[in-house]
Amino acid sequence: MAKPIHMMVRVLDEARSVDFYRKAFGLEISQRVDFPDFTLVYMKGEQSPFEVELTINKGRAEPYALGDGYGHVAFVVDDLSAEHARMQSAGLSPKDIKTMTHEGQPFGQFFFIEDPDGYKIEVLQRGGRFN
Repeated sequence: MAKPIHMMVRVLDEARSVDFYRKAFGLEISQRVDFPDFTLVYMKGEQSPFEVELTINKGRAEPYALGDGYGHVAFVVDDLSAEHARMQSAGLSPKDIKTMTHEGQPFGQFFFIEDPDGYKIEVLQRGGRFN
């Protein structure tokens, strides 16, 4: 059986992105690997071995065009309202909290936030299928 281990995003500014993922999700650098043309920064949290891999291409000055194919990555939290307020206080500009229903039943509660490079991140209330 395959095991998911990381997701990768290309970022323009290493320090800005590391700061965002640290402030927003409590991720810390688990490894930083420097190559001649690029740097890989792996970040993870305490609750999961899954990592976010930041790829920084050296000499890149222009922001990446995200296109229309990227969707989002999702994080689950124990207290959605508290996390929304915390991120707002930290100046991270989370979008409004939304509630999704399916066939008249609650399905999920969430909000979106964007990292410094514009990648969308969904933050979900833990519960139901989102554990």
